[in-house]
Amino acid sequence: MSKAWIQAVALVMLFGFAVMGLLAYRTYTAEPPIPDRVVSADGRVLYTGAEVSRGQQVFLHNGLMEYGSIFGHGAYLGPDFTDDYLHRAAESVTRQLGGGGSDTVAQRVIQDFRENRYDEATRTLTVTPEQAVAFDENVAYYGQFFGADDTSKGLRPKAITDPAEIRQLTAFFSWSAWAASTERPGKDYSYTNNWPPEPLVGNKPTANVVVWSVLSLIALLAGIGALFAVFGRWGDRLGWRGRQADTLSFRSPDAVTLTPAQRATAWFFLVVGLLFLVQTLLGAASEHYRADVTSFFGIDLARLLPYNLVRTWHLQLALFWVSAAFLAAGIFLAPIIAGREPKRQNVLAYVLLGAVALVVFGSLIGEGLSIHGVFSSPGSFFQSQGFEYLDLARAWQVLLTLGLFIWAAILFRGLRVRLARDHMGNMPWLFFLAALAIPAFYAVGLLVDSGDNFTHADFWRFWVVHLWVEDFLELFTTVMVAYIFVMLGVIRERVALTVIYLDVLLYSAGGVIGTMHHLYFSGEPAEHMALGAFFSAAEVIPLTFLTVEAWSFLQLGSRQEGKSATPFPHRWAVMFLVAVGFWNFVGAGIFGFLINLPVVSYYEIGTALTANHGHAAMMGVYGMLAMGLALFCLRYLIPEQHWPERLAKISFWSANLGLLWMCFATLLPVGILQLYKSVDSGYHAARTLEYVTNPTNSVFEWLRLPGDVVFIVGGALPFLWICYLGVRHSLRRRTTLDEPEDMLFTDITVPSEDGRQREASGASSTTSAGD
Repeated sequence: MSKAWIQAVALVMLFGFAVMGLLAYRTYTAEPPIPDRVVSADGRVLYTGAEVSRGQQVFLHNGLMEYGSIFGHGAYLGPDFTDDYLHRAAESVTRQLGGGGSDTVAQRVIQDFRENRYDEATRTLTVTPEQAVAFDENVAYYGQFFGADDTSKGLRPKAITDPAEIRQLTAFFSWSAWAASTERPGKDYSYTNNWPPEPLVGNKPTANVVVWSVLSLIALLAGIGALFAVFGRWGDRLGWRGRQADTLSFRSPDAVTLTPAQRATAWFFLVVGLLFLVQTLLGAASEHYRADVTSFFGIDLARLLPYNLVRTWHLQLALFWVSAAFLAAGIFLAPIIAGREPKRQNVLAYVLLGAVALVVFGSLIGEGLSIHGVFSSPGSFFQSQGFEYLDLARAWQVLLTLGLFIWAAILFRGLRVRLARDHMGNMPWLFFLAALAIPAFYAVGLLVDSGDNFTHADFWRFWVVHLWVEDFLELFTTVMVAYIFVMLGVIRERVALTVIYLDVLLYSAGGVIGTMHHLYFSGEPAEHMALGAFFSAAEVIPLTFLTVEAWSFLQLGSRQEGKSATPFPHRWAVMFLVAVGFWNFVGAGIFGFLINLPVVSYYEIGTALTANHGHAAMMGVYGMLAMGLALFCLRYLIPEQHWPERLAKISFWSANLGLLWMCFATLLPVGILQLYKSVDSGYHAARTLEYVTNPTNSVFEWLRLPGDVVFIVGGALPFLWICYLGVRHSLRRRTTLDEPEDMLFTDITVPSEDGRQREASGASSTTSAGD
């Protein structure tokens, strides 16, 4: 492989993370300050900085980020509490000043909220007498809101009743609303770039919001044009190109002897199937809350499983089952890559499985106890942290991070002989380094602390949510898929290397700095928006490339199957991988870009359009990929006579059709209606529970039911049964510690120059990428 590819990847990575380092510095130096004291004009202390930090912990540890949102980030059933406090406070001040019919009053309210009275020298914030009264009124309001002895809001009865915690929680909301309405020093817009759109305090889209939306569109069009130009010029050297002139014979799965660690992965996949099924059931329950808050087919579900707990578990299980599938696939592929397996590798695999099970069930129990108020003291090592996607307690987060590093060590142990003789730019090293990046970037989440300033805590959180998931899992995905096709003899290693390096370049060029598109309105300075918008537009470019290459990808297996004496054994695994390409473009590309434009995100953030993107991207890309990898491995764990081809087909079509139904029958139309409501009537009106559960929205929410049934009954249940068959039948398979180099295919027939056919083994026909 040319050194130019390696140098290009290194330069792109260095540039991306150098910029991220500068943005991290700017985050800490330009985030909204938390005053030591907030006082009224007469000197009365309303709350302290310590109460703001403690209120943030109350918000997070009670799972309220999985109910509503703050700065637009969180869940979507409850209100955005930044916007909710700001709107209520503005209405209160308007009422105290004589009502909203006067332009003079309206201008006075805007001036009171936008004037920055924070004294940096004394770290004291002074508010007007009317704002002080509004704070007291909101303390009373939130006391009733969270202390209500019913489940009408989807929360458990008497969720928070401690007056001190209510005051601390209101202090946190008040501080976030202050950051959202008060102008940055030397600027004419707030710390949150004038978000949320609230006319009562003069919040409207800034020039940055509009200009960088336009420039990101230009960047996208220019990038796609450049992509097609390059593809037109060098298309014969790029993308998925199969062995056009070769004919090979795929080994029957029964003829493939497994290693002990490969056989151990059957238990991983059973756990994957179980967690996937439970996650889908929880997803259906969380969706039902939007159709009928108070009754789950006659059951008052919120008394036992309130919305915030259901959603917490739903999101955590999505990460757990997908990650477990990746761990298992890595362990399964390692001995095929290395050609051997060290002794007792299976023991380490079982230890890792036990650690995964401990983290999963320990974290779920801890989250349930936290939301039900059993853990009340802040800072408990086993208390839910409460950040969306990082809900698990610190103890389980540390253990999961260690488990991921142990997994990387297991892979290194299995690959070290092969790594010692291969160039670092070749596929074995790329496989290992991509795997090592997974625990390394998940570990960044340890920098997030529930008591820190929310702005910089959210900055590090999105290193996990975006960089870990959307960049480095994507990288590991590309390497694994390419390696699978090399192992099957469908493509040559040099072609696979080209695809990997090209994808790394395209994904990293936009994906690293593009992380900032999540942080337009979280208290970051405007340069985060500028760079986030511009580079996130570039994230659509590799997705366009995948779409262009989708047909070639789909034909890789079928082309060889038509010329092979034996059937291609991985039809449905490949179909799931093809579905990944489709959902990558639709879910991450179209739906993602739709909400990533700053001017759209300004009105949209925290609405059903965000959920639409999340479902299509997370399940459509990583869920389908996990299912495809599982079917690839299970094809060798289950004897041919017991392989349920029809169930694999049903699972594929049901999962994809069910997801399509969810998105296009419910999430997309509801999201568009909510966006229209936000633009037309204001963001606050679009986020109220009354609007979310109105009759029109309820019809669309009920329309999702058939899609959920198809997805669960036709997609998840057959998949679980296939995973069960893997455990049931793998125990009878013979094992070995050595794997032949042409383990999965044989008898490649290569036309010679004189037109005659000659036989070549799979190993001899594979070109080394380090040459």
